[in-house]
Amino acid sequence: MSSYVTRKTPGNTEWFKESRFGMFIHWGLYSLPARHEWVKSRECIPEEKYDKYFKYFNPTMFDAKDWARQAKAAGMKYAVLTTKHHEGFCLFNTKYTDYNVMNTKYGKDIVKEYVDAFRAEGIKIGFYYSLIDWHHPHFTIDRIHPRRNDKNAKDLNEGRDMSIYAQYLRDQVTELLTNYGKIDILWFDYSYPDDTKQPVWTLGKGKDSWESEKLIKTARSLQPDIIIDNRADIEQDIWTPEQYQVLEWVKHKETGELVTWEACQTFSGSWGYHRDESTWKSPEMLIHMLINTVCIGGNLLMNVGPTAKGYFDKRAEKSLGVYAEWMKYNSASIYGCTQAEPEFIAPRGTRITQSNDGKRLYIHLMEYPYAFLEFQGLADKIDYAQFLHDGSEILYSLNAVDHFTQFSSESKNMVAFKLPYVKPDVTVPVIEVFLK
Repeated sequence: MSSYVTRKTPGNTEWFKESRFGMFIHWGLYSLPARHEWVKSRECIPEEKYDKYFKYFNPTMFDAKDWARQAKAAGMKYAVLTTKHHEGFCLFNTKYTDYNVMNTKYGKDIVKEYVDAFRAEGIKIGFYYSLIDWHHPHFTIDRIHPRRNDKNAKDLNEGRDMSIYAQYLRDQVTELLTNYGKIDILWFDYSYPDDTKQPVWTLGKGKDSWESEKLIKTARSLQPDIIIDNRADIEQDIWTPEQYQVLEWVKHKETGELVTWEACQTFSGSWGYHRDESTWKSPEMLIHMLINTVCIGGNLLMNVGPTAKGYFDKRAEKSLGVYAEWMKYNSASIYGCTQAEPEFIAPRGTRITQSNDGKRLYIHLMEYPYAFLEFQGLADKIDYAQFLHDGSEILYSLNAVDHFTQFSSESKNMVAFKLPYVKPDVTVPVIEVFLK
């Protein structure tokens, strides 16, 4: 069994740590301008202009079943959909605002379609819910609000009451956790606590603004096992480093304990659909990100931004296909795996994961070594080795006694794997080692 113990969480994270790979879906009115999900804030778009997107939102090609099939094929075990992003538009049927999908030309509950389709494929259900809302009349103008640069921006906060908005948060979370059956993840986003260098009226928002204790209590009263992230400015179940490659298992800042964590990443440089964005990641980078995350005890939540018509564009489908092809044969090195025990040191150019039961070691050949791979500290533990993608045997020598290799260094407990000179047609080949 794995010796790594993570900090205790209020929700049930056991399935989460087995799953390791999920789909993030950022979708909203911002798919129409198609130039980043923060377009309303970045361009300081006034409400009357942004309302055009509400008027013309009609994703006639949306097929939740197709989304779910692609997620499953890519090996994703759970999904998280933006039920409401910072723009305030709701993809679900809510009685607390008219600014929702039921009042668009589409006129159907997208969240319900998503839940039904993904649940049917056996994929666990997550809801992203923005704590920020640039549409709500009681959300105060601050340093990221689209109206922050208005000449009368300071005066616009007259009459706005964040306690009314905090109640709105609780009311909508109650709807989301009541109307759609069992929900596995609630992904709040995000807090930006006070910066004392800012003018008073532009201060950020944190747990006091959202009344986070009441909000989380509401959520857990409705769904006790639910997993909640820590972005409501109160520690909960999962830490969520965003858009950077973590180099070691995330630790609690105060106690140093290992925590349950999830890296959230994008296929390109935007979360929402961005028509002209061109920094799409290569197949190698996509697979490396997944391996790099799991090998230090984390999950990867990989994002797709559907088009305004409701489908995944060709670039996104191609990226999902990269995962589908690799995971079809190599998922055993991801599911139910974690950071290898400290006694196993990854050779140069490799990453290693280990099954939670401790019985298998997975050596990911990020840089194909050609001919031989030397692994220190394994000779007295190895029982058998094979390529994971096809089950073909990998020969190896122990302690330089076999005839087919000479070691570059001396060791009494070294294994030298004999590899084919030509790299197998796999983005990242994996050696599966069965331990004694």
